[in-house]
Amino acid sequence: MRYSDDIIEEVRMKNDIVDVISQYVRLTRRGSSYFGLCPFHNEKTPSFSVTPSKQMYYCFGCGAGGNVYNFVMQYENYSFGEALSHLAERAGVELPKIEYSKEARAKAEKRAALLEINKKAAQYFYYQLRREGGKNAHDYLTGRGLSEETIRKFGLGYSDKYSDDLYKYLKSQNYSDELLRESGLFNVDERQGMYDKFWNRVIFPIMDVNNRVIGFGGRVMGDGKPKYLNSPETRIFDKSRNLYGLNIARTTRKNYLILCEGYMDVISMHQAGFTNAVASLGTALTSGHASLVKRYTQEVLLLYDSDEAGVKAALRAIPILREAGVNSRVVNLRPHKDPDEFIKAEGAEAFEKRLEAATDSFMFRISIASGDFPMDEPQGQNRFFERCAQYLLELSDELERNLYIEAIVKEYRRYGISVEDLRKRVNTLALKGTPAEKRIQPKSGGSPMRKKESAADKSQKLMLTWLVTYPAIFDTVEKYLSPSDFVVPLYKEVAEMLWKQHEEGDVNPARLLNAFTDSEEQKEVASLFNATIHLETKEEQQRAFSDALIRIKQESLAEKNKNWDPADMGALQELVKAKKDLEELGRKRQQLHISFE
Repeated sequence: MRYSDDIIEEVRMKNDIVDVISQYVRLTRRGSSYFGLCPFHNEKTPSFSVTPSKQMYYCFGCGAGGNVYNFVMQYENYSFGEALSHLAERAGVELPKIEYSKEARAKAEKRAALLEINKKAAQYFYYQLRREGGKNAHDYLTGRGLSEETIRKFGLGYSDKYSDDLYKYLKSQNYSDELLRESGLFNVDERQGMYDKFWNRVIFPIMDVNNRVIGFGGRVMGDGKPKYLNSPETRIFDKSRNLYGLNIARTTRKNYLILCEGYMDVISMHQAGFTNAVASLGTALTSGHASLVKRYTQEVLLLYDSDEAGVKAALRAIPILREAGVNSRVVNLRPHKDPDEFIKAEGAEAFEKRLEAATDSFMFRISIASGDFPMDEPQGQNRFFERCAQYLLELSDELERNLYIEAIVKEYRRYGISVEDLRKRVNTLALKGTPAEKRIQPKSGGSPMRKKESAADKSQKLMLTWLVTYPAIFDTVEKYLSPSDFVVPLYKEVAEMLWKQHEEGDVNPARLLNAFTDSEEQKEVASLFNATIHLETKEEQQRAFSDALIRIKQESLAEKNKNWDPADMGALQELVKAKKDLEELGRKRQQLHISFE
């Protein structure tokens, strides 16, 4: 069941966006808007604006924008439903009860029960750590340098030497064997029946981003095997879509995450002040992990162990992160093995310097590749540069590729390689053919440019911004434009909604945004209502308005002309009319008077 549009709009209207965002961002009034430092990217000059009249926010630096729902969803990483519940509670709005089907209700109840079992298990393990039987485990943690505050912060615990203690405890709480089996906390065999999966281990509760316990990791006390043991995947625990420590790291507001290998790496780094550290859960980094990371940051520092296995893990992670659109750099910890060892030996300040000196991940791959060949021999050098060309062909952006060509040449110039030599090698390899998944044909000459916003797109965005900012101009605009004149599909959809709102007498961009659920669409729609152009005089305003109006009509006519079917006489008549309208608009250009007030 989805809540009605009326309920969604009531909750939004009762949560003034300035009041809500002021709880997270220090805002200063500037004219009709408020400005502050963007909470979604690092900046020193405020570019984050909140406009009360639109009930919307927009960052001119990173493009984040939307209404109060979007802000809470992005800042707190809530789903829409969670944001709605949060804001409803804040405003004192009672949401109607959702009616589930019998099957959906049973599924939700089982999930809730499993979360409750894990919560009680975490409390039980935490209690055991502080009993006499948990002294060795407690001594192990403090011996690793962990403070009581850190132990409490991460909810660390202990499972004692008896293999049925947790089972007996949870059975006393009236849970069925079937449910306990599904929790992943127990093993079952014919001889022993059901028994604890974790025993004689230090316990690391694993939490999701909403601080709910979804699984556990355990480090054995003594020489037992395996050294580390994790919960199996369950209805509530997916290893490939959760990261240890992310529930804390997501709130640090730093502009990057540190990805390391294990529980103790994360915990020791958090204790040292590096609270943006996370780790994968006993598995290699997956695309699911990368997608999760992308929700919180654009950059990751890879901090795997400095041994051969750690290097391989970094090399596997780099392309996965790149595919998800996350930049990465690699931190060199040598001569130390891992972050915990480094921090203990050299301290937090030295560790910070290593983070700052992290190597670009592409150049890290190149550096590792140089160790695969005998670089003191011409044949080895040739094979190395062939490998470089293969890596370069993976880069689809030609400008990025050219920059890395120059970086490689600068680093390995001692081997007599030039920019032109390496570029020829890349082109030759592309023409020869590379594996299909990596094949990219370099463009000849020049640097690639990102697709720039066209003048037509800019005109459409400006018109939409003016219509929501100065609704009085609708009377003039609708004489010449209709939503069909906006040729970009998303712009047309937004224009149709604005025209409908105008007919109903309430131009409301914040309400309009409720209709979009995709985060990228929301961001783009928010930008449509925040297009800017510097206009000082009324004459400049009139000229900009008429220019935008005419350009939109020209683009609309060009689109109709391009898609016209000669056999469609109705389309021909529409085309002729569009040409006449454009000619008339050109003649009336000087008479188009509007007021941006």
